[in-house]
Amino acid sequence: MSDGLFPGHLAAGLDEDPAREEIAARFLSADPDGSRLSAVFRKTFDVLYDGQHTGRYRWDQLMKTEKTHYGSLFEINLRRAFNDVIDDVPDEDYPLDYRVCGHDIDCKFSQKLNGWMLPPECFGHLLLVATANDEQGVWSLGIVRASDSNRRLTSNRDKKTQLNPRGVLQIRWLFKNSPLLPNVLLSLDDDTVQKILEPKGGQGRIIELCRLVTGRRIGRNTIATVAQQDDYMARLRDNGHGARTVLRDEGYLIAGEYKAHREIARKLGQPEPQAGEIVSFRVVPAADDDSNTVELEGRRWRVARPDEPVTEPAPKLPTTKKSE
Repeated sequence: MSDGLFPGHLAAGLDEDPAREEIAARFLSADPDGSRLSAVFRKTFDVLYDGQHTGRYRWDQLMKTEKTHYGSLFEINLRRAFNDVIDDVPDEDYPLDYRVCGHDIDCKFSQKLNGWMLPPECFGHLLLVATANDEQGVWSLGIVRASDSNRRLTSNRDKKTQLNPRGVLQIRWLFKNSPLLPNVLLSLDDDTVQKILEPKGGQGRIIELCRLVTGRRIGRNTIATVAQQDDYMARLRDNGHGARTVLRDEGYLIAGEYKAHREIARKLGQPEPQAGEIVSFRVVPAADDDSNTVELEGRRWRVARPDEPVTEPAPKLPTTKKSE
């Protein structure tokens, strides 16, 4: 879904605007690979879905009023996540959203490119324009000035207008069509999602999630959406009836965010779970000439091939945080 632009790409033909470039440089210095911005978009989607309480994980499951709330929620989340970049405005009645490097800038989100609505109070000012699509797994964020030459002359009854074709070409993209942090449930086929959500209890659904989604990082929000319980992370515990205990007999290891778990996943060629994440995979005893192995409980193990039968339980993972 990339259009070939690299982070911070400066397109030819942009108007000279030192303030725009100063703000762009500040954001890119704080987030050179876009990972922090991607997390803000992901969080905003997940807060709107509220999967823990609703079981929702797709944009089309939201009501129209919830969809329109994405922009204001994104604005709040961006301010909190980039408090090292964004300064407070003079007072709560100030018409624009942010101040960056001493320059005023408004934040606008639209579900589609060039859908941003511009009120009169932002005319002449810089705009931080953003869009994201969870189904396509991409997001974009750029900076443009709402100058007379960049705006449409017509307006709606609220006196709001949009960028004109020239204005769209004047967007200084910091990131365009960058990958969004994955929505695991959204990426699965309908049959797999149905199997995961079929059990009536949260414990059963988490077991199915770990059984059917292997070799992928699964985040806390996905776990909450599937469990739909307050103590959703407890459904993973090795406590006799949690997913780690039940699935061990089927050869599954469920690595968490501990450093020791990440090291095991890395040695086995699996994705390394980050904070609040897990990665599930099946293992079998390793032969002497196998690569990507790890020693657990005095034996060496490797990841099982997709159709390879498991003949004995998986070992236990380390349970202490001493390696953090």
